[in-house]
Amino acid sequence: MKLYVGNLSYNTTDSTLNDLFAPYGQVESARVITDRDTGSSKGFGFVEMSNSDAQKAMGALNGREIDGRAIRVNEAKPQESRTGGGGGGRGRY
Repeated sequence: MKLYVGNLSYNTTDSTLNDLFAPYGQVESARVITDRDTGSSKGFGFVEMSNSDAQKAMGALNGREIDGRAIRVNEAKPQESRTGGGGGGRGRY
């Protein structure tokens, strides 16, 4: 299961995120999302774990204060397609 982790401190790293979730089970991946141009954290990330471990981690960590911020942990929603809805017709010239 993929978890969304929001309201992270901008100092949180991938390894910090991994360490935070590790007590609840095997972490398959932990990634803080960074700005493509600046490399700075965007304040959220994703963690992948087995379903039962993810459920335990969600219950234990959602709302918990980390680095002075109450983090949000929810099941990640599938990413919307970024192709857009098409430009529509422009008519003929």
